Amino acid sequence: MTRDEIFAKVVEIVKPYVKNEDALAAVADDTNILEDLKVNSARLVDIILNFEDEFDIEVEDEDADAVNTVGDAVALIQEKLS
Repeated sequence: MTRDEIFAKVVEIVKPYVKNEDALAAVADDTNILEDLKVNSARLVDIILNFEDEFDIEVEDEDADAVNTVGDAVALIQEKLS
């Protein structure tokens, strides 16, 4: 799976939880999930669980804590898939 494919899937998974549609429209690697997209921290847990299901990976708590931006999520998933 290419990085672009992972990025697209990450955005798709995050989308239902986003409160700032304008930031979603301009989403990039450095887009902060909590601050820019206005996803609440409890929902971030749901997003991580969705990543695990969608990509068939396991994300440890310390790895999940390091996911702040869309790029962080993509990099984590790439690492788990390799």
